[in-house]
Amino acid sequence: MSGPPPPPEPTVLDELLRLRALLPQLTGALAAGVDGLVVAHDTPGVEPEGLAALTAAALGVATRTTDATGRGGLRELLLHGTRGYVATYAAGRTAVLTLLTEDRVNVGRLHLEGRRAAARIGELIDAAPPPRTAATGPRAPVEPRTPLMNNTRKES
Repeated sequence: MSGPPPPPEPTVLDELLRLRALLPQLTGALAAGVDGLVVAHDTPGVEPEGLAALTAAALGVATRTTDATGRGGLRELLLHGTRGYVATYAAGRTAVLTLLTEDRVNVGRLHLEGRRAAARIGELIDAAPPPRTAATGPRAPVEPRTPLMNNTRKES
Protein backbone atom coordinates (compact mmCIF):
# COMPACT_ATOMS: atom_id res chain seq x y z
CA MET A 1 0.00 0.00 0.00
CA SER A 2 1.49 3.28 -1.04
CA GLY A 3 1.16 6.54 0.84
CA PRO A 4 -0.70 9.62 -0.28
CA PRO A 5 0.38 11.14 -3.59
CA PRO A 6 3.04 13.82 -3.32
CA PRO A 7 1.73 17.38 -3.20
CA PRO A 8 1.56 19.03 -6.62
CA GLU A 9 4.43 21.24 -7.64
CA PRO A 10 3.71 24.90 -6.95
CA THR A 11 2.75 26.95 -9.97
CA VAL A 12 3.27 30.59 -10.79
CA LEU A 13 -0.44 31.25 -10.24
CA ASP A 14 -0.20 29.59 -6.80
CA GLU A 15 2.53 32.07 -5.92
CA LEU A 16 0.41 35.02 -7.08
CA LEU A 17 -2.53 33.81 -4.97
CA ARG A 18 -0.22 33.29 -1.97
CA LEU A 19 0.85 36.92 -2.30
CA ARG A 20 -2.76 38.10 -2.17
CA ALA A 21 -3.16 36.29 1.17
CA LEU A 22 0.03 37.88 2.55
CA LEU A 23 -0.64 41.43 1.35
CA PRO A 24 -4.27 42.46 1.92
CA GLN A 25 -3.70 45.73 0.02
CA LEU A 26 -2.65 43.82 -3.11
CA THR A 27 -5.18 44.46 -5.87
CA GLY A 28 -3.47 42.57 -8.69
CA ALA A 29 -0.46 40.44 -9.59
CA LEU A 30 1.02 39.50 -12.94
CA ALA A 31 3.93 37.33 -13.99
CA ALA A 32 5.12 37.99 -17.53
CA GLY A 33 8.08 37.50 -19.77
CA VAL A 34 10.26 40.50 -20.45
CA ASP A 35 8.88 40.25 -23.99
CA GLY A 36 5.45 41.31 -22.68
CA LEU A 37 3.74 37.90 -22.84
CA VAL A 38 1.58 36.88 -19.86
CA VAL A 39 2.70 33.83 -17.86
CA ALA A 40 0.02 33.99 -15.12
CA HIS A 41 -2.17 36.67 -13.63
CA ASP A 42 -4.57 37.58 -10.85
CA THR A 43 -5.60 41.04 -12.03
CA PRO A 44 -9.32 41.68 -11.48
CA GLY A 45 -10.40 44.78 -13.37
CA VAL A 46 -7.10 45.12 -15.25
CA GLU A 47 -6.51 43.64 -18.70
CA PRO A 48 -3.45 41.36 -18.20
CA GLU A 49 -2.12 41.50 -21.78
CA GLY A 50 -2.12 45.29 -21.72
CA LEU A 51 -0.41 45.39 -18.33
CA ALA A 52 2.23 42.90 -19.51
CA ALA A 53 2.93 45.02 -22.61
CA LEU A 54 3.17 48.23 -20.56
CA THR A 55 5.47 46.47 -18.08
CA ALA A 56 7.79 45.42 -20.92
CA ALA A 57 7.89 49.00 -22.23
CA ALA A 58 8.59 50.42 -18.76
CA LEU A 59 11.36 47.87 -18.26
CA GLY A 60 13.02 49.00 -21.45
CA VAL A 61 13.13 52.61 -20.30
CA ALA A 62 14.15 51.68 -16.73
CA THR A 63 16.94 49.42 -17.98
CA ARG A 64 18.30 52.16 -20.21
CA THR A 65 18.16 54.58 -17.28
CA THR A 66 20.08 52.28 -14.92
CA ASP A 67 22.64 51.62 -17.67
CA ALA A 68 23.06 55.31 -18.50
CA THR A 69 23.54 56.23 -14.86
CA GLY A 70 25.90 53.35 -14.03
CA ARG A 71 23.52 51.74 -11.52
CA GLY A 72 23.98 48.18 -12.75
CA GLY A 73 21.37 45.63 -13.77
CA LEU A 74 17.74 46.47 -13.14
CA ARG A 75 16.26 44.71 -10.11
CA GLU A 76 12.97 46.48 -9.53
CA LEU A 77 10.82 49.39 -10.55
CA LEU A 78 8.37 51.23 -8.26
CA LEU A 79 5.70 53.65 -9.46
CA HIS A 80 3.51 55.58 -7.04
CA GLY A 81 0.23 57.02 -8.29
CA THR A 82 -2.47 58.89 -6.39
CA ARG A 83 -4.39 55.63 -5.83
CA GLY A 84 -1.60 53.15 -5.23
CA TYR A 85 1.62 51.52 -6.34
CA VAL A 86 2.84 49.49 -9.28
CA ALA A 87 5.92 47.47 -8.32
CA THR A 88 7.85 45.34 -10.81
CA TYR A 89 10.57 42.87 -9.81
CA ALA A 90 12.99 40.79 -11.86
CA ALA A 91 11.89 37.14 -11.69
CA GLY A 92 14.67 34.93 -12.95
CA ARG A 93 16.45 35.43 -16.25
CA THR A 94 13.53 36.23 -18.52
CA ALA A 95 10.47 37.15 -16.45
CA VAL A 96 9.08 39.85 -14.20
CA LEU A 97 6.53 40.07 -11.42
CA THR A 98 4.29 43.14 -11.38
CA LEU A 99 2.20 43.92 -8.30
CA LEU A 100 -0.63 46.45 -8.01
CA THR A 101 -1.53 47.77 -4.57
CA GLU A 102 -3.69 50.25 -2.75
CA ASP A 103 -2.04 53.49 -1.64
CA ARG A 104 -2.05 52.47 2.03
CA VAL A 105 0.24 49.45 1.53
CA ASN A 106 3.33 49.17 3.70
CA VAL A 107 6.01 49.66 1.01
CA GLY A 108 8.66 47.83 3.05
CA ARG A 109 6.39 44.78 3.33
CA LEU A 110 5.54 45.08 -0.37
CA HIS A 111 9.24 44.93 -1.25
CA LEU A 112 9.92 42.07 1.17
CA GLU A 113 7.12 39.86 -0.12
CA GLY A 114 7.50 40.98 -3.74
CA ARG A 115 11.21 40.15 -3.83
CA ARG A 116 10.64 36.75 -2.23
CA ALA A 117 7.82 35.92 -4.63
CA ALA A 118 9.84 37.11 -7.64
CA ALA A 119 12.71 34.82 -6.63
CA ARG A 120 10.35 31.83 -6.35
CA ILE A 121 8.60 32.65 -9.62
CA GLY A 122 11.97 33.05 -11.33
CA GLU A 123 12.99 29.60 -10.12
CA LEU A 124 9.75 28.08 -11.42
CA ILE A 125 10.00 29.75 -14.82
CA ASP A 126 13.72 29.18 -15.27
CA ALA A 127 13.30 25.47 -14.40
CA ALA A 128 10.35 24.94 -16.75
CA PRO A 129 11.07 23.02 -19.95
CA PRO A 130 10.90 25.08 -23.14
CA PRO A 131 7.42 25.23 -24.66
CA ARG A 132 6.65 22.82 -27.49
CA THR A 133 4.55 23.47 -30.52
CA ALA A 134 3.00 20.84 -32.76
CA ALA A 135 4.72 22.16 -35.86
CA THR A 136 8.19 22.89 -34.52
CA GLY A 137 8.79 20.77 -31.42
CA PRO A 138 10.84 22.44 -28.69
CA ARG A 139 11.55 26.09 -29.26
CA ALA A 140 15.03 27.47 -28.92
CA PRO A 141 15.57 29.69 -25.88
CA VAL A 142 14.70 33.28 -26.62
CA GLU A 143 17.06 36.02 -25.59
CA PRO A 144 15.13 38.68 -23.67
CA ARG A 145 14.89 42.07 -25.35
CA THR A 146 15.41 43.70 -21.98
CA PRO A 147 18.03 41.77 -20.04
CA LEU A 148 17.45 41.77 -16.33
CA MET A 149 19.82 41.45 -13.46
CA ASN A 150 22.15 38.52 -14.05
CA ASN A 151 22.39 36.53 -10.83
CA THR A 152 25.19 34.29 -12.08
CA ARG A 153 28.81 34.99 -11.36
CA LYS A 154 31.35 34.61 -14.14
CA GLU A 155 34.33 32.48 -13.36
CA SER A 156 37.70 34.17 -13.86
